[in-house]
Amino acid sequence: MTSSTDIVRPFLGWTILEPARLAFEMSALAALYPMLGTVPRGDGHPVLVLPGFATNDQMTVLLRTYLTHLGYSVHGWDLGWNLDQHTIGENGEHLADRIAQIRADRGRKVSLVGWSLGGVIARAAARQDPNDVRQVIALGSPFTGNPEATNLNNLYELLTGNVVSEMKGHTRYAKGHHPLKVPSTAIYSKTDGITAWENCISETDDITENIEVWSSHFGFVANPAVFYAVADRLALPRGEWSPFEYGGPFRSFYFTGN
Repeated sequence: MTSSTDIVRPFLGWTILEPARLAFEMSALAALYPMLGTVPRGDGHPVLVLPGFATNDQMTVLLRTYLTHLGYSVHGWDLGWNLDQHTIGENGEHLADRIAQIRADRGRKVSLVGWSLGGVIARAAARQDPNDVRQVIALGSPFTGNPEATNLNNLYELLTGNVVSEMKGHTRYAKGHHPLKVPSTAIYSKTDGITAWENCISETDDITENIEVWSSHFGFVANPAVFYAVADRLALPRGEWSPFEYGGPFRSFYFTGN
């Protein structure tokens, strides 16, 4: 893993291009949507989708709609705007209750799909209470490394009251790269315009992987290649995890050298 002191904010040019790239990715999603039907159908198990920083469930509607069409029991987090207020210690008590409630209602373990800060919180929740969690998929989530290596530091501090420079030693980041006890996938992009990609990858083991994709930061919830990878991972039978195969209709969106 790269030393946290060597991790810096993304190139500003990628940040400036985020809106235009998101528009392109949404257009690509509409044009290529039929190809997304080539993944296996879902087995009906519950999937909880967590939004990114300063967004709410509205931002994940496209992803949740797609996963619903595949046959999963899909849930928004129903906790309003994600301002990191639901993370208490290593796990937010409200989120823990939400996961436990879904498992009780559905009678099956819950897969967590978190975008950006949502993925950070999802991994923390799974690390603290793995018994209710089937797997975790993080999308452009800075769960380790240097928390200052983002282009939203000022906004984050303004809206949350947290001081980013004081978070470096927090267990959430210091140990965030350690594999979870449940299968986990970190999907990241080296052209992410918001957070440093080095903060978004994990150490790997027999049930842990990183997938590099060509995507903007906001495109993680609108990019067809990301949707395909998420659906492919969710379709894995419980207890039969295997690494992502870099093929399918979106193979050119992925990078296999990392």
